[in-house]
Amino acid sequence: MPHLDVNDTTLYYEDEGTGPALLFLHGWGTSGRTWGAQLPDFTPDHRVVTVDWRGCGRSARPVRGNTTAEVVTDLVALIGALQLDRPVVIGSSIGGVFATELGLRRPELIGGVISVGAPGYWPTTEAQAELVADLRRDRAGTCAGWVPTWYAPGTSPALIDWTIRQILDSGVYIDEHQATAGGYDPRPALPGLQVPIHYLHGELDLIPVEVPRTCAALTPGAGVTVITGSGHMPHQECPDAFNSALRAALAHLAPTARATA
Repeated sequence: MPHLDVNDTTLYYEDEGTGPALLFLHGWGTSGRTWGAQLPDFTPDHRVVTVDWRGCGRSARPVRGNTTAEVVTDLVALIGALQLDRPVVIGSSIGGVFATELGLRRPELIGGVISVGAPGYWPTTEAQAELVADLRRDRAGTCAGWVPTWYAPGTSPALIDWTIRQILDSGVYIDEHQATAGGYDPRPALPGLQVPIHYLHGELDLIPVEVPRTCAALTPGAGVTVITGSGHMPHQECPDAFNSALRAALAHLAPTARATA
């Protein structure tokens, strides 16, 4: 199993295919396995890397370093160690935050960002503090009540249960991301983003579509694609529609990425 020691932790990753590089980042508490419906479509013509970021999946669960800044530092080291050539970084939920921050902090390393259902900012912040308290009090019960709201009505219960199991298997220290999420707001920095970005967002996402639209309006050249009938996890809920939207977004980013290289 491929593991990489970086930044005082150990990350699990998978690296398959050849062609332009794609780096997929999962959301809070899950793992690179959430991209299973994308791998068969994209490995034939791309180099596809998935990584379980610190605290999740098959990676280490360190007590310290569970912050956006440290995860971005991990990703910088991963890109260097694997010699990825300006990958497009596709991030789901908080993975989209990591991808955006990587573009803001180290634009020379990546070719673009595709943000999937990401909380570009939180319209309200009260729920985040309450969520962290609930997780500490009853982790299993809180996840069982909260995770179904990520998905559109009619989603397979098996998919929801699998997501809950992944979260419960991840380390408790990743709750630090939830504790600080309410204060995250990239909007002041987005006008200066030096890599192209496109937002893919489920029509029924619990994060309102106004969030990516507001972020895109602040960012030169940014676009938004709304995936009909999907919730917060369109790559799992509507994989065919998502994969088509992702290919279109990659094609849209490519000319801009070449111009900024």
